[in-house]
Amino acid sequence: MSALGHLRVLDLTRVRAGPTCTRVLADFGADVIRIEAPAGADPSANVSGARDGYDMLNLHRNKRSVTLNLKDPEGHAVFLKLVEKADVVVENFRPDVKDRLKIAYADLASVNPGIVLASISGFGQDGPYARRAGFDQIAQGMGGLMAVTGHAGQGPMRAGAAVADSSSGLYAAIGILIALQERARSGRGQWVHTSLLQAQIALMDFQAARYLVDGEVPPQAGNDHPYVTPMGVVASKDGHLNLGVGSDAQWQAFCVAIGRQDWADDPGLATNADRFERRAELWKLLAPVFAEKTTAEWSALLEEAGVPAGPIYAMDEVFDDPQVQHLEMAAPCPHPRRGDTRLVAQPVTLDRTPSALRQGAADLGQHSAEILTEFGYSEADIAGLRARNII
Repeated sequence: MSALGHLRVLDLTRVRAGPTCTRVLADFGADVIRIEAPAGADPSANVSGARDGYDMLNLHRNKRSVTLNLKDPEGHAVFLKLVEKADVVVENFRPDVKDRLKIAYADLASVNPGIVLASISGFGQDGPYARRAGFDQIAQGMGGLMAVTGHAGQGPMRAGAAVADSSSGLYAAIGILIALQERARSGRGQWVHTSLLQAQIALMDFQAARYLVDGEVPPQAGNDHPYVTPMGVVASKDGHLNLGVGSDAQWQAFCVAIGRQDWADDPGLATNADRFERRAELWKLLAPVFAEKTTAEWSALLEEAGVPAGPIYAMDEVFDDPQVQHLEMAAPCPHPRRGDTRLVAQPVTLDRTPSALRQGAADLGQHSAEILTEFGYSEADIAGLRARNII
Protein backbone atom coordinates (compact mmCIF):
# COMPACT_ATOMS: atom_id res chain seq x y z
CA MET A 1 0.00 0.00 0.00
CA SER A 2 1.22 3.49 -0.84
CA ALA A 3 0.98 6.30 1.70
CA LEU A 4 -1.31 8.51 -0.43
CA GLY A 5 -2.94 5.94 -2.71
CA HIS A 6 -6.40 6.95 -1.45
CA LEU A 7 -6.07 10.50 -2.81
CA ARG A 8 -7.01 11.91 -6.18
CA VAL A 9 -5.32 15.16 -7.17
CA LEU A 10 -6.17 17.39 -10.13
CA ASP A 11 -2.99 19.12 -11.25
CA LEU A 12 -3.39 22.39 -13.17
CA THR A 13 0.20 23.49 -12.59
CA ARG A 14 3.06 24.42 -14.86
CA VAL A 15 6.72 25.53 -14.74
CA ARG A 16 8.25 24.43 -11.39
CA ALA A 17 6.62 25.47 -8.12
CA GLY A 18 3.28 23.73 -8.70
CA PRO A 19 4.71 20.61 -10.34
CA THR A 20 7.12 20.23 -7.41
CA CYS A 21 4.12 20.15 -5.06
CA THR A 22 2.19 17.55 -7.04
CA ARG A 23 5.31 15.45 -7.60
CA VAL A 24 5.58 14.89 -3.85
CA LEU A 25 1.98 13.66 -3.75
CA ALA A 26 2.43 11.51 -6.87
CA ASP A 27 5.64 9.87 -5.68
CA PHE A 28 3.92 8.79 -2.47
CA GLY A 29 1.10 7.17 -4.41
CA ALA A 30 -1.61 9.79 -5.01
CA ASP A 31 -3.45 9.56 -8.34
CA VAL A 32 -2.27 12.84 -9.79
CA ILE A 33 -4.14 13.79 -12.95
CA ARG A 34 -2.27 16.43 -14.88
CA ILE A 35 -4.82 18.60 -16.75
CA GLU A 36 -3.37 20.26 -19.84
CA ALA A 37 -4.80 22.23 -22.73
CA PRO A 38 -5.40 20.30 -25.98
CA ALA A 39 -2.70 20.70 -28.60
CA GLY A 40 -2.80 24.20 -30.07
CA ALA A 41 -5.28 25.59 -27.52
CA ASP A 42 -2.76 27.29 -25.23
CA PRO A 43 -0.06 29.60 -26.66
CA SER A 44 1.88 29.26 -23.39
CA ALA A 45 1.88 25.46 -23.42
CA ASN A 46 5.65 25.20 -23.92
CA VAL A 47 6.56 27.58 -21.10
CA SER A 48 7.62 24.57 -19.04
CA GLY A 49 10.22 23.42 -21.57
CA ALA A 50 10.58 20.43 -23.89
CA ARG A 51 8.23 17.60 -22.96
CA ASP A 52 11.00 15.01 -23.15
CA GLY A 53 13.56 17.33 -21.55
CA TYR A 54 15.25 16.39 -18.30
CA ASP A 55 13.29 18.97 -16.29
CA MET A 56 9.84 17.83 -17.39
CA LEU A 57 10.73 14.16 -16.98
CA ASN A 58 11.87 14.85 -13.44
CA LEU A 59 8.89 17.04 -12.46
CA HIS A 60 6.05 15.07 -14.02
CA ARG A 61 6.83 11.42 -13.38
CA ASN A 62 4.07 9.30 -11.78
CA LYS A 63 1.30 11.54 -13.15
CA ARG A 64 -1.45 10.74 -15.63
CA SER A 65 -2.33 13.27 -18.35
CA VAL A 66 -5.71 14.39 -19.63
CA THR A 67 -6.28 17.27 -22.05
CA LEU A 68 -9.12 19.65 -21.28
CA ASN A 69 -9.99 23.14 -22.56
CA LEU A 70 -11.01 25.00 -19.40
CA LYS A 71 -11.85 28.16 -21.37
CA ASP A 72 -14.72 26.38 -23.10
CA PRO A 73 -17.96 26.09 -21.07
CA GLU A 74 -18.21 22.41 -21.91
CA GLY A 75 -14.62 21.84 -20.82
CA HIS A 76 -15.31 23.73 -17.61
CA ALA A 77 -18.29 21.45 -16.96
CA VAL A 78 -16.09 18.39 -17.45
CA PHE A 79 -13.58 19.81 -15.00
CA LEU A 80 -16.23 20.33 -12.33
CA LYS A 81 -17.33 16.73 -12.84
CA LEU A 82 -13.75 15.65 -12.10
CA VAL A 83 -13.73 17.90 -9.03
CA GLU A 84 -16.76 16.09 -7.65
CA LYS A 85 -14.67 12.98 -7.07
CA ALA A 86 -11.31 14.61 -6.30
CA ASP A 87 -9.62 15.39 -3.00
CA VAL A 88 -7.22 18.13 -4.07
CA VAL A 89 -6.83 20.68 -6.86
CA VAL A 90 -3.45 22.41 -7.28
CA GLU A 91 -2.90 25.50 -9.44
CA ASN A 92 -0.21 28.15 -9.85
CA PHE A 93 -1.87 30.67 -12.15
CA ARG A 94 -1.75 34.37 -11.38
CA PRO A 95 -4.45 34.98 -8.76
CA ASP A 96 -6.95 36.60 -11.14
CA VAL A 97 -6.81 33.73 -13.66
CA LYS A 98 -8.73 31.23 -11.53
CA ASP A 99 -11.51 33.79 -11.12
CA ARG A 100 -11.73 34.27 -14.88
CA LEU A 101 -11.76 30.49 -15.40
CA LYS A 102 -14.34 30.07 -12.60
CA ILE A 103 -12.18 27.59 -10.72
CA ALA A 104 -11.70 29.55 -7.49
CA TYR A 105 -12.30 27.82 -4.17
CA ALA A 106 -15.97 28.84 -3.98
CA ASP A 107 -16.59 27.39 -7.46
CA LEU A 108 -14.99 24.08 -6.51
CA ALA A 109 -16.54 23.84 -3.04
CA SER A 110 -20.01 24.33 -4.55
CA VAL A 111 -19.71 20.89 -6.18
CA ASN A 112 -17.45 19.26 -3.57
CA PRO A 113 -17.39 20.77 -0.06
CA GLY A 114 -14.52 18.48 0.87
CA ILE A 115 -12.18 19.73 -1.85
CA VAL A 116 -8.79 21.20 -0.90
CA LEU A 117 -7.59 23.87 -3.33
CA ALA A 118 -3.88 24.68 -3.19
CA SER A 119 -2.76 27.87 -4.94
CA ILE A 120 0.84 28.97 -5.48
CA SER A 121 1.49 32.50 -6.73
CA GLY A 122 4.43 34.83 -7.10
CA PHE A 123 3.55 37.31 -4.38
CA GLY A 124 0.33 36.21 -2.65
CA GLN A 125 -3.35 36.01 -3.49
CA ASP A 126 -4.06 39.65 -2.63
CA GLY A 127 -2.18 42.85 -1.86
CA PRO A 128 -0.46 45.41 -4.11
CA TYR A 129 1.68 42.87 -5.99
CA ALA A 130 -0.91 40.09 -6.33
CA ARG A 131 -1.26 40.34 -10.11
CA ARG A 132 2.45 40.54 -10.84
CA ALA A 133 4.02 37.64 -12.70
CA GLY A 134 6.53 35.93 -10.42
CA PHE A 135 9.72 34.04 -11.19
CA ASP A 136 12.18 32.36 -8.87
CA GLN A 137 14.98 34.89 -9.27
CA ILE A 138 12.61 37.80 -8.60
CA ALA A 139 11.59 36.15 -5.32
CA GLN A 140 15.23 35.43 -4.44
CA GLY A 141 15.93 39.14 -4.78
CA MET A 142 12.86 40.41 -2.94
CA GLY A 143 13.06 37.75 -0.23
CA GLY A 144 16.57 38.74 0.85
CA LEU A 145 18.57 35.76 -0.43
CA MET A 146 20.55 37.55 -3.12
CA ALA A 147 21.59 40.32 -0.71
CA VAL A 148 23.39 37.84 1.57
CA THR A 149 24.76 35.60 -1.21
CA GLY A 150 28.10 36.28 -2.87
CA HIS A 151 31.28 38.02 -1.80
CA ALA A 152 31.14 41.38 -0.07
CA GLY A 153 31.43 44.32 -2.46
CA GLN A 154 30.82 42.24 -5.59
CA GLY A 155 27.07 42.80 -5.87
CA PRO A 156 24.11 40.50 -5.24
CA MET A 157 24.24 36.87 -6.40
CA ARG A 158 21.43 34.42 -7.11
CA ALA A 159 21.55 30.90 -5.74
CA GLY A 160 22.42 28.19 -8.25
CA ALA A 161 19.08 26.38 -7.82
CA ALA A 162 15.45 27.52 -7.98
CA VAL A 163 15.07 27.71 -4.21
CA ALA A 164 11.94 29.91 -4.13
CA ASP A 165 10.13 27.79 -6.72
CA SER A 166 11.02 24.49 -5.13
CA SER A 167 10.38 25.56 -1.55
CA SER A 168 7.00 27.11 -2.33
CA GLY A 169 6.00 23.80 -3.90
CA LEU A 170 7.11 21.94 -0.80
CA TYR A 171 5.30 24.37 1.52
CA ALA A 172 2.15 23.92 -0.57
CA ALA A 173 2.45 20.13 -0.23
CA ILE A 174 2.77 20.53 3.55
CA GLY A 175 -0.30 22.78 3.58
CA ILE A 176 -2.29 20.23 1.57
CA LEU A 177 -1.43 17.42 3.95
CA ILE A 178 -2.38 19.59 6.95
CA ALA A 179 -5.72 20.51 5.33
CA LEU A 180 -6.45 16.85 4.56
CA GLN A 181 -5.68 15.89 8.15
CA GLU A 182 -8.10 18.58 9.38
CA ARG A 183 -10.72 17.43 6.85
CA ALA A 184 -10.68 14.00 8.46
CA ARG A 185 -12.22 15.68 11.55
CA SER A 186 -14.41 18.40 10.05
CA GLY A 187 -15.39 16.83 6.73
CA ARG A 188 -14.70 20.17 5.04
CA GLY A 189 -12.03 21.21 2.60
CA GLN A 190 -10.33 24.59 2.54
CA TRP A 191 -8.18 26.91 0.46
CA VAL A 192 -4.42 26.54 0.98
CA HIS A 193 -2.18 29.17 -0.55
CA THR A 194 1.45 30.21 -0.51
CA SER A 195 3.78 32.19 -2.76
CA LEU A 196 7.35 32.30 -3.98
CA LEU A 197 7.93 35.45 -1.93
CA GLN A 198 6.60 33.95 1.31
CA ALA A 199 8.56 30.74 0.82
CA GLN A 200 11.79 32.61 0.11
CA ILE A 201 11.42 34.78 3.22
CA ALA A 202 10.68 31.68 5.32
CA LEU A 203 13.83 30.02 3.96
CA MET A 204 15.90 32.97 5.16
CA ASP A 205 15.07 31.71 8.66
CA PHE A 206 17.83 32.80 11.08
CA GLN A 207 18.93 35.61 8.77
CA ALA A 208 15.38 37.00 8.77
CA ALA A 209 15.08 36.53 12.54
CA ARG A 210 18.43 38.27 12.96
CA TYR A 211 16.85 41.40 11.54
CA LEU A 212 13.40 41.04 13.14
CA VAL A 213 14.74 40.40 16.65
CA ASP A 214 18.03 42.31 16.81
CA GLY A 215 17.60 44.83 13.99
CA GLU A 216 20.76 43.64 12.21
CA VAL A 217 20.80 43.64 8.41
CA PRO A 218 22.86 40.57 7.44
CA PRO A 219 25.71 41.40 5.02
CA GLN A 220 27.24 39.27 2.30
CA ALA A 221 29.83 36.88 3.73
CA GLY A 222 30.88 34.90 0.67
CA ASN A 223 31.57 31.30 1.63
CA ASP A 224 32.01 32.18 5.30
CA HIS A 225 29.35 31.37 7.87
CA PRO A 226 27.62 34.57 9.02
CA TYR A 227 28.91 34.31 12.59
CA VAL A 228 30.97 31.11 13.10
CA THR A 229 34.70 30.85 12.26
CA PRO A 230 36.43 28.97 10.74
CA MET A 231 33.44 27.73 8.79
CA GLY A 232 33.79 28.15 5.06
CA VAL A 233 35.85 27.13 2.03
CA VAL A 234 39.60 26.52 2.09
CA ALA A 235 41.83 25.51 -0.81
CA SER A 236 43.50 22.11 -0.58
CA LYS A 237 46.40 20.59 -2.54
CA ASP A 238 44.04 19.42 -5.30
CA GLY A 239 40.87 21.48 -4.93
CA HIS A 240 38.70 22.86 -2.17
CA LEU A 241 37.22 21.76 1.11
CA ASN A 242 34.22 22.88 3.15
CA LEU A 243 35.36 23.29 6.74
CA GLY A 244 32.91 23.53 9.63
CA VAL A 245 34.47 24.21 13.03
CA GLY A 246 31.21 24.85 14.83
CA SER A 247 32.17 25.05 18.50
CA ASP A 248 35.06 25.85 20.81
CA ALA A 249 35.49 22.14 21.58
CA GLN A 250 35.72 21.41 17.85
CA TRP A 251 38.30 24.17 17.54
CA GLN A 252 40.49 22.40 20.06
CA ALA A 253 40.12 19.07 18.22
CA PHE A 254 40.73 20.80 14.89
CA CYS A 255 44.00 22.37 16.04
CA VAL A 256 45.29 19.02 17.29
CA ALA A 257 44.26 17.29 14.03
CA ILE A 258 46.13 19.75 11.82
CA GLY A 259 49.19 19.78 14.06
CA ARG A 260 48.79 23.30 15.43
CA GLN A 261 48.55 22.85 19.18
CA ASP A 262 49.91 26.39 19.55
CA TRP A 263 46.65 27.73 18.09
CA ALA A 264 44.66 25.69 20.58
CA ASP A 265 46.71 27.24 23.37
CA ASP A 266 46.34 30.80 22.05
CA PRO A 267 43.88 32.64 24.36
CA GLY A 268 43.17 35.06 21.52
CA LEU A 269 41.57 32.21 19.54
CA ALA A 270 39.90 30.34 22.39
CA THR A 271 36.29 31.36 21.70
CA ASN A 272 34.27 31.77 18.55
CA ALA A 273 33.89 35.47 19.32
CA ASP A 274 37.69 35.78 19.43
CA ARG A 275 38.10 33.86 16.20
CA PHE A 276 35.36 35.85 14.47
CA GLU A 277 37.19 39.10 15.26
CA ARG A 278 40.33 37.64 13.65
CA ARG A 279 38.58 35.81 10.81
CA ALA A 280 40.58 37.30 7.90
CA GLU A 281 43.84 36.64 9.74
CA LEU A 282 42.78 33.09 10.58
CA TRP A 283 41.99 32.16 6.99
CA LYS A 284 45.42 33.43 5.95
CA LEU A 285 47.00 31.19 8.60
CA LEU A 286 45.01 28.18 7.41
CA ALA A 287 45.83 28.58 3.70
CA PRO A 288 49.40 27.18 3.73
CA VAL A 289 48.43 24.38 6.11
CA PHE A 290 45.60 23.07 3.91
CA ALA A 291 47.68 23.39 0.75
CA GLU A 292 49.82 20.50 2.04
CA LYS A 293 47.21 17.72 1.63
CA THR A 294 44.46 16.73 -0.78
CA THR A 295 40.78 17.25 -0.10
CA ALA A 296 40.32 13.50 0.45
CA GLU A 297 43.21 13.39 2.93
CA TRP A 298 41.86 16.34 4.90
CA SER A 299 38.33 14.95 4.87
CA ALA A 300 39.51 11.63 6.33
CA LEU A 301 41.76 13.26 8.91
CA LEU A 302 39.10 15.69 10.13
CA GLU A 303 36.42 12.99 10.17
CA GLU A 304 38.59 10.96 12.53
CA ALA A 305 38.94 14.02 14.77
CA GLY A 306 35.17 14.63 14.80
CA VAL A 307 35.45 17.93 12.94
CA PRO A 308 32.85 18.50 10.19
CA ALA A 309 34.40 18.83 6.73
CA GLY A 310 33.68 17.68 3.22
CA PRO A 311 34.49 18.00 -0.48
CA ILE A 312 32.75 20.40 -2.85
CA TYR A 313 31.27 18.36 -5.67
CA ALA A 314 30.18 19.02 -9.22
CA MET A 315 26.97 17.11 -10.06
CA ASP A 316 28.77 14.12 -11.56
CA GLU A 317 30.79 13.78 -8.36
CA VAL A 318 27.63 14.08 -6.24
CA PHE A 319 26.12 10.96 -7.77
CA ASP A 320 29.44 9.08 -7.69
CA ASP A 321 29.72 9.50 -3.93
CA PRO A 322 29.22 6.18 -2.07
CA GLN A 323 26.89 7.69 0.55
CA VAL A 324 24.71 9.29 -2.13
CA GLN A 325 24.56 5.93 -3.91
CA HIS A 326 23.67 4.22 -0.63
CA LEU A 327 20.82 6.72 -0.15
CA GLU A 328 19.59 5.90 -3.70
CA MET A 329 19.07 9.54 -4.63
CA ALA A 330 19.27 8.69 -8.35
CA ALA A 331 16.14 6.64 -9.02
CA PRO A 332 15.83 4.63 -12.26
CA CYS A 333 12.86 5.51 -14.47
CA PRO A 334 12.53 4.13 -18.02
CA HIS A 335 11.16 6.35 -20.79
CA PRO A 336 9.93 5.25 -24.23
CA ARG A 337 12.05 7.81 -26.08
CA ARG A 338 14.84 8.75 -23.64
CA GLY A 339 15.53 5.16 -22.63
CA ASP A 340 16.73 4.19 -19.16
CA THR A 341 16.89 7.49 -17.32
CA ARG A 342 17.64 8.35 -13.70
CA LEU A 343 15.65 11.00 -11.84
CA VAL A 344 16.05 12.72 -8.48
CA ALA A 345 14.47 10.61 -5.74
CA GLN A 346 12.38 11.95 -2.88
CA PRO A 347 14.62 12.89 0.07
CA VAL A 348 12.17 11.55 2.68
CA THR A 349 12.09 7.84 3.53
CA LEU A 350 9.04 6.14 5.03
CA ASP A 351 9.95 2.64 6.12
CA ARG A 352 6.52 1.04 5.42
CA THR A 353 5.15 3.20 2.62
CA PRO A 354 8.10 4.70 0.74
CA SER A 355 7.92 6.84 -2.38
CA ALA A 356 8.37 5.09 -5.71
CA LEU A 357 8.88 5.96 -9.36
CA ARG A 358 6.15 3.88 -10.94
CA GLN A 359 6.03 5.49 -14.39
CA GLY A 360 7.69 8.17 -16.44
CA ALA A 361 6.19 11.50 -17.50
CA ALA A 362 3.06 10.98 -19.59
CA ASP A 363 2.56 12.15 -23.15
CA LEU A 364 0.05 14.96 -23.73
CA GLY A 365 -3.43 13.54 -23.14
CA GLN A 366 -2.10 10.00 -22.89
CA HIS A 367 -4.72 9.00 -20.32
CA SER A 368 -7.65 11.17 -21.46
CA ALA A 369 -9.95 8.31 -22.47
CA GLU A 370 -8.95 6.17 -19.50
CA ILE A 371 -9.59 8.96 -16.98
CA LEU A 372 -12.87 10.18 -18.45
CA THR A 373 -14.15 6.60 -18.54
CA GLU A 374 -13.45 6.36 -14.80
CA PHE A 375 -15.64 9.44 -14.31
CA GLY A 376 -18.59 7.95 -16.19
CA TYR A 377 -18.08 9.16 -19.75
CA SER A 378 -18.91 6.73 -22.55
CA GLU A 379 -16.80 6.08 -25.63
CA ALA A 380 -19.27 8.18 -27.64
CA ASP A 381 -19.05 11.01 -25.11
CA ILE A 382 -15.27 10.98 -25.28
CA ALA A 383 -15.25 10.88 -29.08
CA GLY A 384 -17.58 13.87 -29.16
CA LEU A 385 -15.42 15.85 -26.74
CA ARG A 386 -12.38 15.08 -28.83
CA ALA A 387 -14.12 16.10 -32.05
CA ARG A 388 -15.09 19.45 -30.51
CA ASN A 389 -11.51 19.98 -29.29
CA ILE A 390 -12.66 19.99 -25.66
CA ILE A 391 -10.08 17.29 -24.90
